[in-house]
Amino acid sequence: MADGKHLVAEDRTTRLRHVGMNHKLKYISLAVLVVQNASLILSIHYVRTLPGERFLATSAVVMAEVLKVLACLLIILLQKRFNVKEMALFLVDAIFIQYRDTLKLAVPSLIYTLQNNLQYIAISNLPAATFQVTYQLKILTTALFSVLMLKKTLSKVQWFSLLLLFVGVAIVQVQQGSSKETNRADQNYAAGLTAVIVSCLSSGFAGVYFEKILKGSSASVWVRNVQLGIFGTTLGALALYLNDGAAVARSGFFSGYTYMVWGVILNQAFGGLLVAVVVKYADNILKGFATSFSIIISTVMSIYLFAFRVDGLFAAGAGLVIAAVYMYSLPKSSANLNSSPSTSRTEDGAVAETFQTKCDTKEKGS
Repeated sequence: MADGKHLVAEDRTTRLRHVGMNHKLKYISLAVLVVQNASLILSIHYVRTLPGERFLATSAVVMAEVLKVLACLLIILLQKRFNVKEMALFLVDAIFIQYRDTLKLAVPSLIYTLQNNLQYIAISNLPAATFQVTYQLKILTTALFSVLMLKKTLSKVQWFSLLLLFVGVAIVQVQQGSSKETNRADQNYAAGLTAVIVSCLSSGFAGVYFEKILKGSSASVWVRNVQLGIFGTTLGALALYLNDGAAVARSGFFSGYTYMVWGVILNQAFGGLLVAVVVKYADNILKGFATSFSIIISTVMSIYLFAFRVDGLFAAGAGLVIAAVYMYSLPKSSANLNSSPSTSRTEDGAVAETFQTKCDTKEKGS
């Protein structure tokens, strides 16, 4: 009897330690995502506004998809202990034998390919901070689509935090609008603003749609990324051919590529995989709040890179964003903690599985 209680105590301690580790990983991954988002937007804006020959945004989208697929294949190979035959049979079964499951990803892949191209258009035509602020509308669209399509319920605190976030983002946007930053002659503010708004709508819908059709799926994160990558690469290549086929034939696929451009593509691919880790230990909307927090970092960096000026108005908006992050991340009620496992897809192309992390302290063998 004493041995049984000792085993139960050890099991409880192990599980509590596991929950504590997940808690730490959640905030570590969120912090890394904040830095990644801020650096990605700033670097894209920088390379897309440099004088001289520009690289093709459509080719960058294709390369990012290819790199993500290669990274996922390497991870799967590691899981199979470098048994190439076993990995090949596993992928054939997951992708081709179970083709109906694979085809479910065609729609979200199409939307995400469109979204990735729209982001390049928006960042090329908007100041970096303006894009960062406006793009946070994706948090609201994700929340609203979740309520409408998945019948999810948000607490009063969560609704208030979303409202607070919107107000904070709006204030920062007003501050950026009054910063008197002028666009380059080859930039189109209206086109950039339209692109970012459509991207926000597609981001919210695609993420929730993916979660709806794949809820309860047992497929691994990396297999899902490979499946999405197949469609993403194919659709991206089609967009490249239709929009820039003549330019590729004239100058080549890698025309305008520099070390900085390769760094942007690697950063984008890394961000897609990083989201998988973030959503596993957090959730879709909380990940969006982390992205919102990157506004602060990107704007501060813009002081040195693009001569932005920060005044009291920006400080007030940033404070509201930080308050919203804190409010939304407050512990939920026990009823909300008993959520069932689900699979969710985020806006930049990565798939992540979210699992219940609450520790069940009920004694075994009673």
